[in-house]
Amino acid sequence: MASPTASHRMIRRRPYAVLAGVIVLGGALLGPRALSPEASAAPATAAPRAWSDKADGFASLDGGTTGGAGGQTVTVTTFSDLKKYATATAAYVIRVGGTITYPEKGHEVRVASNKTIIGAGTKGEIVGGGFFLKAGVSNVIIRNLTIRDTRMTDDDPDDDGYDYDAIQMDTADHIWIDHNRLERMNDGLIDSRKDTTNLTVSWNIINENHKTFGIGWTDNVTARMTIHHNWFSGTEARNPSIDNVANAHLYNNYLQNTGSGNWSRGKSNTVIENSYFKGVKDPYYKDSGASLVVRGSVVVDSEGKQQTGGSGFDPGAFYDYTLDDAEEVPGILADGAGPQADIGN
Repeated sequence: MASPTASHRMIRRRPYAVLAGVIVLGGALLGPRALSPEASAAPATAAPRAWSDKADGFASLDGGTTGGAGGQTVTVTTFSDLKKYATATAAYVIRVGGTITYPEKGHEVRVASNKTIIGAGTKGEIVGGGFFLKAGVSNVIIRNLTIRDTRMTDDDPDDDGYDYDAIQMDTADHIWIDHNRLERMNDGLIDSRKDTTNLTVSWNIINENHKTFGIGWTDNVTARMTIHHNWFSGTEARNPSIDNVANAHLYNNYLQNTGSGNWSRGKSNTVIENSYFKGVKDPYYKDSGASLVVRGSVVVDSEGKQQTGGSGFDPGAFYDYTLDDAEEVPGILADGAGPQADIGN
């Protein structure tokens, strides 16, 4: 398949060749001395990245994802106020101004349409619970939060007994999950279930979990999603597991010391670009009926499957995007992933 044209995407280029999904730079294969996040940070002369308040990727299409824009802005510091505004029928921008510990462990607040839930700088934390977006919910932004710690220890080694997710979506539409830190939940960190579509997941730290990011639970092949600039670290399964997705575009993600890689399942059509895999079991692989195209990615200190096949699709035919060089991704995410002090203020 031909790569997207320059009119569709902007690419920072360095000379490289690609051999079976592994980038060779300057004639030397990246090996055990691959750059650490600190060592691979962008040069000091580089301009700081400005964080846009507009969703990109598939969440930007068909009117975009604006969340609570146009509604009242409120700041919450208690569970009762968070629940009050998140479940309201009116549009709200809900700033989380401190740590909110859920009174019932594992509870998931039922978020209604047209909401932005955003951490005020790095102060916004959700502890002991998460969020649920039911069928029909649309136009929601969950941004700049830390959501953590529903893990149970009572004879539940595989996180099967308690369905405690950070963010679960069941046939939701136009969702942007951006700049969060998600960790140590008893089930999924992100579950994009059934026919959830027009989803963008960007610039998140996805950390210390078993069932990490599951996508599917449907026989339909209609969903579209963009997953970019996320740092997966110390996670086991579903990084992500992509089942029956019509268009899945993954780029500039960093998988570090994970028990699995990117899995294109069912009849999914998946494109991976300029991602960095270090210490990953099965960096990328596919089911027999799925399509998986991988280009420009780096694989270091990893073992197992690196499978591709199928025609893929052209993400640039849907939206504009900028690719960072794969070898710079660990440093870029060390600087920019997760909650940011200049977002939500």
